[in-house]
Amino acid sequence: MPYRFTYQSDKKDGQTIDILADLYHSLLQPGIKTTEDTVSLYYTPQAVFRVKAVSRCAASIAGHGEAILATSFSPVSSSTMVSGSGDSTARVWDCDTGTPLHTLKGHTSWVLAVAYSPNGAMIATGSMDNSVRLWDAKKGQALGGPLKGHAKWITSLAWEPYHIQETGRPRLASASKDSTVRVWDVVSKRIDTVLTGHKGSVTCVRWGGTGQIYTASHDKTIKIWNPKDGTLIQTLSAHAHRVNHLALSTDFALRTAYHDHTGKIPSSDTEKVTAARKRFEQAATVNNKIVERLVSASDDFTMYLWEPSSSNKPVARLLGHQKEVNHVTFSPDMAYIASAGFDNHVKIWNGRDGK
Repeated sequence: MPYRFTYQSDKKDGQTIDILADLYHSLLQPGIKTTEDTVSLYYTPQAVFRVKAVSRCAASIAGHGEAILATSFSPVSSSTMVSGSGDSTARVWDCDTGTPLHTLKGHTSWVLAVAYSPNGAMIATGSMDNSVRLWDAKKGQALGGPLKGHAKWITSLAWEPYHIQETGRPRLASASKDSTVRVWDVVSKRIDTVLTGHKGSVTCVRWGGTGQIYTASHDKTIKIWNPKDGTLIQTLSAHAHRVNHLALSTDFALRTAYHDHTGKIPSSDTEKVTAARKRFEQAATVNNKIVERLVSASDDFTMYLWEPSSSNKPVARLLGHQKEVNHVTFSPDMAYIASAGFDNHVKIWNGRDGK
């Protein structure tokens, strides 16, 4: 067990000195103590596990025949992941051993979007063949045929948050290059509503915990919808070019629903819904108000931080990328925003003020 030693001075300033080398160089040579003094040292045990530096590659998993275009972790645990690829398949991986669990075959073109349902039971995949498919996450088998309706390829998928789903009727939103977003009832495989209003390709869709759907598009706008009747609530326009990606501050809590680090799963359906709602409310409560923040990334080299519930003007403009910003995400504790751009940089921002 490695220990760390420190000396704490008894004087008023109470300075703490780390004993980095030995007592002579740390205390005697600077003249803090003499050989005549009694020296009291404090020691604290250090962590026994080694932490890998994030700058190094921990493992690489081979298996896809073409470029990998989308990935998503299982909400149950980060040991399982699904990836969509240009070889027309999606694969489910065991990340601990680096081996494939299932290959999901059925699409006839590139798989551009993958998403686990919040309870971890289903995987949705969206493809360049204009269809969405559903799979059993445990067995890797197709659940029925493809969901058809879009006229062009699927760009993004978002599941309805667990705590606002009707029991036994989870829904899925798919965004497409055909400028529409379709909301599917995944059990009956029917279209619930179609959200039309964008004038360009819809690049990203997010389903918020307060029940609204957020969409970003090439027409430079972000629109907020009411999925019950498909009406438009408001349009956020500040970007000067295509909007590529969106992230919600509550994404992590919504994606994982009632699953947490303890691995304990509530026994009944009502308890699961209560647990999922509680986790969402804890994540979204700022100063006793439920606040969902939104960050948007664009081809105009900038990002905007929004608080759509209080204003249609952005909270902050995030400047720093030298080229198009392609992808953006919040950290699970909402303290940071990470963004990736065509300038080959990943930038980390403060999630509260966008600095």
